[in-house]
Amino acid sequence: MTSPPLKPATATATGGKSGEVDLYEVRQKIYPRAVTGWFAGWRWLLVWLTQIAFYGVPWLTWNDRAAVLFDLEARRFYLFGTVLYPQDFIYLTGLLVISALALFLFTAVAGRLWCGFACPQTVYTEIFMWIERKVEGDRQKRMKLDKGPASARKLGLKVLKHALWIAVALWTGITFVGYFTPIRELLSHIASLGTGPWETFWVIFYGFATYGNAGFLREQVCKYMCPYARFQSAMFDKDTMIVTYDRDRGEPRGSRSRKADPAALGLGSCIDCGLCVEVCPTGIDIRKGLQYECIGCTACIDACDQVMDKMGYPRGLIRYDTENGLANGWNRSQLWRRVFRPRVLVYTGVLAAITIALFTHMALRVPLKVDIIRDRGTLGREVEDGLIENVYRLQFINSAESARRFRISVDGIDTIFVASDPEVAVDAAGNRMVPVRVRVQPGKGAPGSNTIRFSIVDTADPSVTVDEKSTFYVPR
Repeated sequence: MTSPPLKPATATATGGKSGEVDLYEVRQKIYPRAVTGWFAGWRWLLVWLTQIAFYGVPWLTWNDRAAVLFDLEARRFYLFGTVLYPQDFIYLTGLLVISALALFLFTAVAGRLWCGFACPQTVYTEIFMWIERKVEGDRQKRMKLDKGPASARKLGLKVLKHALWIAVALWTGITFVGYFTPIRELLSHIASLGTGPWETFWVIFYGFATYGNAGFLREQVCKYMCPYARFQSAMFDKDTMIVTYDRDRGEPRGSRSRKADPAALGLGSCIDCGLCVEVCPTGIDIRKGLQYECIGCTACIDACDQVMDKMGYPRGLIRYDTENGLANGWNRSQLWRRVFRPRVLVYTGVLAAITIALFTHMALRVPLKVDIIRDRGTLGREVEDGLIENVYRLQFINSAESARRFRISVDGIDTIFVASDPEVAVDAAGNRMVPVRVRVQPGKGAPGSNTIRFSIVDTADPSVTVDEKSTFYVPR
């Protein structure tokens, strides 16, 4: 992994004397050139898929509510037909573990696939650059416009571009908040200027972050702010497929006519057109080898393949390959045999096992949770007829979206029974705290604490049942 050295500057950023050297290289604005091709098509397909999902899901409804809603105030998280509570935090942990293992797997197989095709920074940068090209033109026109003097046309184009950027950014912020406040309700609040302080803050914050990251910071996020660029090399090995330049075939590089024989001129296949640099969103030259700034977007592959087609040369001067494959001249079958190596198979097996276990557990989970709390104010007391009574508080959490009625029973001590109403009704996706009195006949149970078990069963669906342990105190 290489990085270009810092360049000397004629003056420091703070206005120092000529000849001094800056500690940091002054950023040069990058003007990526538009590119088409097979990989560009895949990249735009993922832009469409991710944004249709992101912008569309908040509008879906399920049982007269938002299909996906993270209701922080009510501490309920709705995922279509599933209702999760803070007690279900283990599922979020499982999803994070799955995401991390998937990242490790994809990186071990084909490098920075996530960065180049599906990362939000890449996706929104693509959208913002598309708007920029439509308003200001492609690379040369944008460079000429920025270098040109101020004019009414230049001001109008800049205002239009930024207005469109701000519109996309604000709608992105509104959509993000729409996952926490039903989006139809949120839009009505915005229309009446009645949004709450947190809703207002997050719409503006998320919109501003999108506007700044995709419109201005762009490659700076990938190069300096994202930690993945720094530790990706720990997940690479010599059998990881990466974007590579075939130096043996391309060097020595040089310009020539289409009809010229490169062998006769002593040249390689690279005509030194510079298109691979012009299309790169981070401004690197892939011909210098793998660099941490490379996000694996494959724009250079599409650009180079088009040049090879025009010159009548075979494609693949810049291509997906591995270090071992490039060094040994492996064909595709040899390459793929090494891609599916033990490391990749272990990642795949662990990822599949955790994914299957998590979603199986979610599918089979009982839509009822019960927390039992003993009334510690009175450990045990004698009531009428000499019966010994303990009082409990049972908290019912019904995660189903239909009202349910449950019957409470208890066992563990001879003659033990529920003295209060044994049936409890709980609203759909609701919770209820119920006091429950439990009694035993005198002389039953050992003095002190006795283990008992509560059984809660749905009266309409006996398959929905929960058993919980507790203790019954018999006075000495």
